[in-house]
Amino acid sequence: MKKTILTIAFAAVTAVLVLAATANASSAGGGATARSKLTLLAPAAPGGGWDAFARESQQALRANSIVNNARVINVPGAGGTIGLGQVAQMDGREDLLLATGAAMMGGIELSTADVSFDDVTLIARVADDYNVLVVPKDSPYETIDEFTTAWAADPGGTAVAGGSLGSIDHLLSGLLGREIGIDPAAVNYVAYAGGGEVLTSLLSNTVTAGISSYNDFRDQIEAGAVRALGTSAAEPIDGIDVPTFIESGYDVEMSNWRGYAAPPGISEEARQELVDIVTEMHATPEWGDAISRNRWSDSYATGGDFQGFIDTESLRVASIVEELGL
Repeated sequence: MKKTILTIAFAAVTAVLVLAATANASSAGGGATARSKLTLLAPAAPGGGWDAFARESQQALRANSIVNNARVINVPGAGGTIGLGQVAQMDGREDLLLATGAAMMGGIELSTADVSFDDVTLIARVADDYNVLVVPKDSPYETIDEFTTAWAADPGGTAVAGGSLGSIDHLLSGLLGREIGIDPAAVNYVAYAGGGEVLTSLLSNTVTAGISSYNDFRDQIEAGAVRALGTSAAEPIDGIDVPTFIESGYDVEMSNWRGYAAPPGISEEARQELVDIVTEMHATPEWGDAISRNRWSDSYATGGDFQGFIDTESLRVASIVEELGL
């Protein structure tokens, strides 16, 4: 009973904070234009991937005076769908960009709310981030082949840690498991709130392996605390000295892409202005530095190219979620 009461109280407090953040964002937009005041909404807590993406964007926009004022607000929860749902209700607001990406696709599939990319205005796909599979430094597995052989022999006894259910970490574990003959629904996946907790579970040998963004593990990989066995990129990425799954003979790739969407109901002129703003940001040296520093890859796309990518990838994610039995 005490746990139930605390859970309800926490949910209530979270709801109040989310509503307050959204209300502040909405009120700030009264009469503003994207060039005079732009709000970047990161649908996650500070410190996460979406937050980092939004703040890197903010710095590039500010450094080059692309907009007069750019600010970041955080509306976390439910794989990004709380932020998505709030933006979907800001009909006609023309001075806001929602950071979005691959993780939101899984969130949409698992969400009980009837909200999707159809409820917002797509602006641009900007960059791709990639995941990496790691094991503790004292693990007996030196290569991905050694790990997958043991994993296939004992799926239930091989715990793989990652982010929340439906996250890219989770989807990737299912894809890799399927590739080596494991029923994706039989993968022993242990979900954590973020990369920090995944790392803690690895270092304490609570789990056999972990999957998360390369940046979540980079310091520990370089320090030798964990061993990287493979990365989810389709091709090798500059600065990531880890073989791709494809290079190792596993037909598995998935990008944790990042992009922007806007509220529904905006004019074509306002949509084009937002596309122009992101396009100008993308061309700055500061953004190029962010791409290099974060080990991202440039995947800029707008218009029909972005819409086509969303349509195709949404179907792929829905299929993986079904296979995982979520």
